[in-house]
Amino acid sequence: MSATPISTSAPAARKKVTTLTYRQKKERGEIITMLTAYDYPTALAMDKAGVDSILVGDSLGMVVLGYENTLPVTMDEMLHHCRAVSRGAKSALLIGDMPFMSYQVSVEEATRNAGRFLQHGGMDAVKLEGGRERADAIRSIVNAGIPIMGHLGLTPQSVNQLGGFRAQGKTAVAAKRLVEDALILEGAGCFSIVLESVPARLAELISKKISIPTIGIGAGAGCDGQVLVTHDLLDLFDRFTPKFVKKYANFHGEMQKAFGDFIEDVESKRFPAQEHIVEMDNAEWDKLFKEVG
Repeated sequence: MSATPISTSAPAARKKVTTLTYRQKKERGEIITMLTAYDYPTALAMDKAGVDSILVGDSLGMVVLGYENTLPVTMDEMLHHCRAVSRGAKSALLIGDMPFMSYQVSVEEATRNAGRFLQHGGMDAVKLEGGRERADAIRSIVNAGIPIMGHLGLTPQSVNQLGGFRAQGKTAVAAKRLVEDALILEGAGCFSIVLESVPARLAELISKKISIPTIGIGAGAGCDGQVLVTHDLLDLFDRFTPKFVKKYANFHGEMQKAFGDFIEDVESKRFPAQEHIVEMDNAEWDKLFKEVG
């Protein structure tokens, strides 16, 4: 009996996730996964793990750049991080978050800035916040051939208007408006909608009323998918943790311990040890010592 040959070929590359994949997953009742990334190694690890989509979120302003909120984030900062992520992830659907004042001034400016995410950022789609007041901009962006994800509920760029990071849609009047906004965004051409910090029953209702997928964050299990800010998931962001976050690691604590261990080893001269240094041939050393010693 001959032995079965062992395959040495690399595993097949994962098929590229698209907006059509999103719709098909909703139709089949399959859950969509999305995480945020802001750099090459994180995006690479996520892509290998098999996440459906990666959002280069304006949350980078808080968790990477140290701003108090997302409002100071600029287009240039977003595009810089988008390019890094696009170099690391080749299969996930890549979505760039349009920052504050990049789409609010005019429809023309919104469309132009959305295009920059695809032209200069390597993204497959963009996301912007807001409901009916953004319908014209969304239609223009979609008409330009750019896929767009909506964002309803707690919209962090409107934090001052909302009176802080507060859950939305908790009254019948507010909930009805969110349902209407979701239908408007669907009609305007969004391929998906993020629902953030809204009651679980409301998010489930919206998910059933619209044909496009919903991605929940603090919106319960009734959505068509889930997203978390990676720095929250990994416990890398130490300022605060939203109630809806599940921590899957304690990277902040591990990093702090590693940094402390390094400082202690250097100060005690345990590092660098013999195995960490480069040696010089003795004959060459003797030559040098005769010249300069």
